[in-house]
Amino acid sequence: MSNQDPRLTATEKARIAVLVGRMCKRELAGPGRVHQADLQRRVDRILDDARERETKTAK
Repeated sequence: MSNQDPRLTATEKARIAVLVGRMCKRELAGPGRVHQADLQRRVDRILDDARERETKTAK
């Protein structure tokens, strides 16, 4: 994680872990020809929501 990544709750960590697992499963099913942008967007959305939560709680 870089310095700009927010602290994640246990739920957020679990959700990201599930999505990463699905990404790995897709990659194993068809190496190189797999579209994973939908799962990456979901991970990005979780991280964005966590950043927003941190800024709201910091105020």
